[in-house]
Amino acid sequence: MSVPVLIFSADNIRGRIVLKALKHNGIDARLFGNNFELLDGLGEIKGHSIVIFDTKQYYSGFAPYSCEAREFEFLDSLRVSHPRCYVIVLSDASLVPMFIQKGFQTDLCLSDPLDPELICLKVKEILFLRSRAYLRIGMYIGVLYHMLFGERNNPYIRFVKNLLLSFALLLSVVLGLVGGFIVWSLSDLPKIQMLEEYAPLESSTLYSSDGEMLAELYFERRRFIAYYKIPTHVKDAFIAVEDARFYKHHGLDFYRLMGAAIENARAKSYVQGASTITQQLAKMLFLKPERSLTRKVKEAALSIQIESRYTKDEILGLYLNQAYFGTRAYGLEAAAQTYFGKKAEELTVGEAALLAAIPKAPSTYSPFKDTQKALNRKNLVLKMMLNQGLITGSKYDEAVAEPLPSYTPRPHYKAPYFVEYARANLEKIYGDNLYTSGFKIYTTIDYKMQEAAEQAVTSGLSRGLDDKTQAALLAIDIKTGAIKAMVGGNDFDESQFNRATQAMRQPGSSFKPFVYLTAFKDGLKPESTIVDTPITYYSNNGHTAWTPQNYTRRYYGTVSLTSALSMSLNAATVNLASKVKISRVIETARSVGIKSEIYPHLPSAIGVSEVTLMEMVYAYGSMAEGVKLEPRFYERIVDRYDLSSEASSQSGQRVVSQQAVEAIREVLRSVVENGTARAAMALRKPVYGKTGTTDDYVDAWFIGFDDRLAVGVWVGKDDHTSLGDGKTGGAAALPIWIEFMKSVQ
Repeated sequence: MSVPVLIFSADNIRGRIVLKALKHNGIDARLFGNNFELLDGLGEIKGHSIVIFDTKQYYSGFAPYSCEAREFEFLDSLRVSHPRCYVIVLSDASLVPMFIQKGFQTDLCLSDPLDPELICLKVKEILFLRSRAYLRIGMYIGVLYHMLFGERNNPYIRFVKNLLLSFALLLSVVLGLVGGFIVWSLSDLPKIQMLEEYAPLESSTLYSSDGEMLAELYFERRRFIAYYKIPTHVKDAFIAVEDARFYKHHGLDFYRLMGAAIENARAKSYVQGASTITQQLAKMLFLKPERSLTRKVKEAALSIQIESRYTKDEILGLYLNQAYFGTRAYGLEAAAQTYFGKKAEELTVGEAALLAAIPKAPSTYSPFKDTQKALNRKNLVLKMMLNQGLITGSKYDEAVAEPLPSYTPRPHYKAPYFVEYARANLEKIYGDNLYTSGFKIYTTIDYKMQEAAEQAVTSGLSRGLDDKTQAALLAIDIKTGAIKAMVGGNDFDESQFNRATQAMRQPGSSFKPFVYLTAFKDGLKPESTIVDTPITYYSNNGHTAWTPQNYTRRYYGTVSLTSALSMSLNAATVNLASKVKISRVIETARSVGIKSEIYPHLPSAIGVSEVTLMEMVYAYGSMAEGVKLEPRFYERIVDRYDLSSEASSQSGQRVVSQQAVEAIREVLRSVVENGTARAAMALRKPVYGKTGTTDDYVDAWFIGFDDRLAVGVWVGKDDHTSLGDGKTGGAAALPIWIEFMKSVQ
């Protein structure tokens, strides 16, 4: 386009959606995020004639969305300084009357929700008024020729042809005016070649590693299906009700046009349309939804061009991928999933008839809105298929007997906390393309493990914990770092806060293994000894004194490192941290994956610094093999053309020597065999781990691993209040961990 467009939006996502929609339609545009950028752009680039101004999140020094006259003074000054500038205003419906009163064009004041297609139509309309191209005379002559003489072998059409030619000679002046009108109407006709690059906004899909579909991410719920994959009976259903002569005409159906004209004349109103499927496709893709003679001329011209360039099946495929079926479903494939939970390739004749019934008026004929109207319309489609010889009588009876789908709210996501974690990280990589480019994202989640994790959390919370208690579980592969299961809370619909990745909580004694790992890196062994007695430590230049106490208030004197950790002795652990230096304990924790701030004081040795469950699980996973693990949530990403876009790989570096790995495994195994996690012996296989409990039973933890998975469980309340007396890591978190491990072994 020769006339550029400026977009102003303080909401970056909304601005980028509008920008992308314009560019999809071949319209050059620039996006600005604040007043100063826009003013600089207007002064620097001459000839801009369209400004799209989004008032969402707009502040000019007053309260947001204020109706004070000065609030949008920038728009007033813009109109005065650029009188030939068209301004399209996007705002809440409540503000539209104010903008109209201030003198902005009524049809250019668009209210939320954001509608990119309508914005594109408004821009196209303005561009047409500003730049007229009258030089494509050859095209117009061709359009007129095919409109008049498209069906060459029909003797009746030949008669009409000769009659029209004679009439044209007598009324050349009238036809000249008509031709001039047509030339004017078609002066901004889009190029049909744009369909070669047709790429509708298509939803991306996330799958588990074992093939379960987890979620769709979209602005418009649409999944493209190739025309050759659409079953014949599905195509026949749409042809029967929308365009019975689809395979016989060349874009315009003159028989149907005449029939509709007669019916409308009899009724003295518009009661019957005559648009072909090709005309509907042209209107969907290129034109705005208005009733005018100019639009009908454009529609006819575009239809003839489309028919001359593409096969009938290609046209029908484009139409079925573009049509709107209600319930936010765009295109046949999304509609099949929405209404029947299956692929379009699997639709029965009755199901195809129902879907063919909906596009005429989705809000009227949806079975979720009015079952009787939907049933009547479906049966009408089937009757038309029968009358046109597209189905047999027995198939008709069978299809009529098929029940309508009932509305059953389907979960928006499976593994919702994981999906939201993956979505947020993928958006950093792909931006808006994540919602529009039809990616197939194969994640690392094992859906059977995910179901086991959700069940374990539900069961664990039902045992003596109140309804305010939350739990999180994270399981990863210790060889690759791949996330295999993630539960971030009790109910995603109630709270989207992910307690596996976002909650900062004190880990308590589950932090202690980093102290012992530091000692093993220094050459100490599990049988090495440390003193477990109350010792007072001083900080702040001797002004602050602290004496760590054991949970049972009992002290054991000289003990082995194995015994100190298995019995979770605070005094012995702090004494060990003092000897190896807390700064080196922090270095060890950092090396295996703890990223949060750790206070450089001795209390950190027994877990007073806050961390996330994800950090702890990856740290234990790194200790299990001695190789640094990083979160990995997808295996590969495939684009809409089934070409591999990106593959995820894991190649961590060794951060713990094999000798130290064997030592930490030995002491963590002792925790299970002789210490606070003895209940895990029920698994009847070697497992390693550590419980954690914070003051007043606010947080309960168990982090552990076997030779395949590292798994962490946290239990607590969002308001940091107590779980109740005795709700230790061994009592509240460990049972959930055991149930999950039993389910997946």
